[in-house]
Amino acid sequence: MRNNVRIRQETHKDYKEIISLILRSFREGTDYSDGTNIIALIEEIRDSEYYIPELSFVAELDGKLVGISIFKISIIFNTKLGDISMTEGEKNIVMLAPVAVHADYFHQGVGSAMITQGIEKVRNAGYKGITVEGDYHFYNRIGFQTSSEFNIYPTSGIPMKEPRCMMCQETYAGALKNIKGYIVYDMYFNA
Repeated sequence: MRNNVRIRQETHKDYKEIISLILRSFREGTDYSDGTNIIALIEEIRDSEYYIPELSFVAELDGKLVGISIFKISIIFNTKLGDISMTEGEKNIVMLAPVAVHADYFHQGVGSAMITQGIEKVRNAGYKGITVEGDYHFYNRIGFQTSSEFNIYPTSGIPMKEPRCMMCQETYAGALKNIKGYIVYDMYFNA
């Protein structure tokens, strides 16, 4: 993992560069998105009650913006069909999404460094855990485990290739011990 990647809170001045980074990252790095839906999701997150500006980061390397990672409130509902509001369920959890690395920096440790620093900031902010959906080969290396190991399950949203793609990480040992339920994506139209 790189130790020269620096993360900082995103600012409005970064938005145009973030759009370019995401479009190129997803067009060149995925077979499931051209990035336009990710941009729409970010805009939706920023306008929602689930947005945490202090945990929305850009990564810089040698003064260049090379990544973005957003941690937002993720409610763990007691039932599969939660009333999508802030009034029910466990709210002391964040979800990491979306994450993007500039295409010129793929496979160079930028993503790992950026997310690891973000996890530390989430821990320092007092959240109990982090959920993420993605490539378990990557996220397992930085401490995430299959969410079902914590009795947390997905209900709707992006179809996963397999159950191991939904993951969680405790911010401290035992933080998720008494939490169980379902992650609902229906709060986001663009998820």
